[in-house]
Amino acid sequence: MRILHTSDWHLGRSFHGAGLLEAQRGFVEALLETVKTERVDVVLIAGDIYDRALPAVDAVTVFDDAVFRLREAGATVVATSGNHDSALRLGFGSRLLGHAGLHLRTRPAELDTPALVEAEDFTLAIYGLPYLEPRMVAAQFGVEKPGHQPVVRAAMDRVRADLATRRAGTKKPIRSIVMAHVFAANGQASDSERELSIGGLDIVPTEEFYGLDYAALGHLHGRQRLAETIRYSGSPIAYSFSEATHRKGAWLLDVDAEGISSVEAVDWPAATELRVLRGPLEELLADPGLAGAEAAWCQVTLTDRDRPSQAMERLRGRFPGTLVLNFEPEGRPAEVDRSYRDRLAAAESPLEVCTGFIDHVRQRPPSEPEAALLGRILEQATSGQVER
Repeated sequence: MRILHTSDWHLGRSFHGAGLLEAQRGFVEALLETVKTERVDVVLIAGDIYDRALPAVDAVTVFDDAVFRLREAGATVVATSGNHDSALRLGFGSRLLGHAGLHLRTRPAELDTPALVEAEDFTLAIYGLPYLEPRMVAAQFGVEKPGHQPVVRAAMDRVRADLATRRAGTKKPIRSIVMAHVFAANGQASDSERELSIGGLDIVPTEEFYGLDYAALGHLHGRQRLAETIRYSGSPIAYSFSEATHRKGAWLLDVDAEGISSVEAVDWPAATELRVLRGPLEELLADPGLAGAEAAWCQVTLTDRDRPSQAMERLRGRFPGTLVLNFEPEGRPAEVDRSYRDRLAAAESPLEVCTGFIDHVRQRPPSEPEAALLGRILEQATSGQVER
């Protein structure tokens, strides 16, 4: 049996103001091609199908089309809700949809009721842990300590108990997968994930997932291996510039009566490349080695001593996909970077107050004509004479 582990589709998300719906449709096409080419039997989606609790109609349409076509291709779909999803909305009609091959696990009460997929010589039990907000489920699970680890431990105890009961009641081998939307220990985060909590209470040790054949994790957007059978698939496309070096895709698992026989990475090409550029403006505009960035989405950090005038407009003249512009000046004298209060205290004339304010706000001192104009205005203000 072949299983494809995906997560964090975030349908409906934008990228620094740029729409991603076409890129997400492109990912669905790549997903379907993989399912058909690799003869995938089951597709897992480990949470955050949508980017918001009330998704836009277009995002819902993309998911509806994806599931329909996956079922047409012969794949069973098992999905859980993530911290971005509305568990109630996503789980509507789940019992009926289960008969059609779409198994949704969004309710904590159902996490120990697996989706069962039958093979000739074994049964695959897929358990889905929806995102478990500790404050909402602690009482239900009899948990008194704060944080995600205690509720995940309680949930996994229920999963293991159900699995043991099922195995005791049959001679047919039962292999097991658990899906969970968590921040697991040693996982590498990116800038596009929403924090689950603060103070380390969100971190779940990988040991909590021991005892099952595979843990298909969601939430972190980088594809990564925490242990041989505990992995994040990552998001199928990039959702922040911190993911510019990620290779996006999924994990393809082969499962037989003995367990997980292989796990391989599946890569999906990005619709638009991401580039992170840094340097002085004039050098970036002239560098022939940056030709590849002209068709990419770019995050640019300018290091000019003084902030260049019309920087974004000039950058977009060569790199039209510039979405983020930062300034980190290098070589500015220490006194230039003093706080405005310090500058104000050290100013020896009204003109220095004004020019210091301009430099502080735009990180570029006034030009000679600008300083001359300020001087004339101050002279007129103090003399009481106004030019006509």
